[in-house]
Amino acid sequence: MAADTHDITRDQFMLTGQLAQRGYDWWWHSFTAHHARTGEAKAFFIEFFLINPAIGGPEPIFGQAPASKREGLRPSYLMVKAGCWGHDARQLHRFFGWDEVEVGRGTPYYVLADDCIACETDLVGHVVVSPEDAAAHPEWMCDAGSMWWDLKLDKQIAWNVGLGASQLVRESGAFEMFWHAEGMKTQVSGRVWLDGEEYVVTPETSFGYADKNWGADFTSPWVWLASSNLTSRVTGRKLEHSAFDIGGGRPKIGPVALEGKLLGEFVHEGTPYEFNFSKPWTGSSTVFDCHETDDQLVWHVEQRTLTALLVTDVTCPKSEMLLVNYESPDGEHLHRRLWNGGTGTGRVQLFRQRGVAVELVDDMDCANVGCEFGEYARA
Repeated sequence: MAADTHDITRDQFMLTGQLAQRGYDWWWHSFTAHHARTGEAKAFFIEFFLINPAIGGPEPIFGQAPASKREGLRPSYLMVKAGCWGHDARQLHRFFGWDEVEVGRGTPYYVLADDCIACETDLVGHVVVSPEDAAAHPEWMCDAGSMWWDLKLDKQIAWNVGLGASQLVRESGAFEMFWHAEGMKTQVSGRVWLDGEEYVVTPETSFGYADKNWGADFTSPWVWLASSNLTSRVTGRKLEHSAFDIGGGRPKIGPVALEGKLLGEFVHEGTPYEFNFSKPWTGSSTVFDCHETDDQLVWHVEQRTLTALLVTDVTCPKSEMLLVNYESPDGEHLHRRLWNGGTGTGRVQLFRQRGVAVELVDDMDCANVGCEFGEYARA
């Protein structure tokens, strides 16, 4: 199966069997919009996050609530997470008990709760959190503000990790965390209202992204980089049929942790180059360094196979990022310093590998980069 093969069966609801009792499943979307009056660009995200459906009921169960801690209750809810990056970066959370949620169990997927809808082609909904509620409910783990959206999705380039997220491997529960990017490049259209201000989303300048993760736990360290806004330094042209996606950190197969493992895919004007440690016959290897400075996050990733080399360097100002919050299926909140952004910039160099020699395919500037880095912090 080619790495850029679309497969919407991997986007379907995955919380069955053991994961229904102790598991999470989320659909993530990010994109850039422009203020309807001023034209100012702004990066947004919308996520539908589902956790532990089998223990749910009419009301959300918050794992960080004092009563849950005392009684040993695990979290259970649909969380609609929405927000933005930039000088006013924030995350807004809206929660539903499982009795309020309708989920399609087949393909194509859908999630529906009140006016919040997510599926392969549409995103509709709103989140409103008052300053008083945000302060009074630390278990919500969110900021204050309001956001409404009505969006269409056109998922143009996929990244399919192959056997690592196949039905057989999923059902075996081999990995703690699974990944599929059905929309590594997604054109988004529609409108967003942030605190009453209208933003227009235009397909050609949306630089959209859509993926999903699911499993029994998260990874630490957690690394993610993705962009479809690429310009060749060689030709000066905007690359309209290109995108890259890099993620992982420390995947676990059962109890065994694989240190320093990242998955990566670069589609360069329609030609895929995959860097996938689960395909050992390709000779895939990765070296990376991700760290904080006083004012920014820095990523350096070198990925190599027998036939290709990808070197990715990205930075993102902390002032435009947020510390994104999730609780795991067992109720822990260990990722307390998980930096998350959507305005990263950098440089990507792609080479063909011919024995010990390399040949430049393209040298590119990247912008509107989705980016994450963080490690567990235990209280």
